[in-house]
Amino acid sequence: MSHVSLAFLASILAASCTILLGYPLHASCKTSLVFPGVTCDSVKTKLVNQINVWKGKDGCKVSTPELNEKCLYALVSSDSNVLKATHETPLHPYIDDVTFTFTTSGSDCNVEGNSRSRTWYAYLDFGTNYCNMNNLLTGSGLSTLVGFKETTSDDICTQYSSANCTRY
Repeated sequence: MSHVSLAFLASILAASCTILLGYPLHASCKTSLVFPGVTCDSVKTKLVNQINVWKGKDGCKVSTPELNEKCLYALVSSDSNVLKATHETPLHPYIDDVTFTFTTSGSDCNVEGNSRSRTWYAYLDFGTNYCNMNNLLTGSGLSTLVGFKETTSDDICTQYSSANCTRY
């Protein structure tokens, strides 16, 4: 079977799965976050600090069932409104692009989070793209702030409802 035929077949399969399962066409996750009474500079600083803490292989555990992906993050860029990072899975060398976009609304910080697999054929990810962001929020303590709110769903976040962020 030619590469063109395989690509076409993969496209049809992905489209069918999206209709049947309700996931995005590509392994990815979008989420909206609200941090009431917290500056976006503070949120961004905590995320950058957590990325730096988990930048090496030290936090990786690659033996099943002890798999842990709280490692191999890398800061790509950070400006006043956008933070870009990558996360590499320790078991296989897959890389996901992670972006947080910050908007101030009164005294609140609103953040649009996005994580997307670089692997062109990725469809299902066991919630990894959700966990890429959730782990940073949890590790930095941001998810425990009073009034913190997160909004996402399976139709914009691959396998969100079954994500296991203690593993991925």
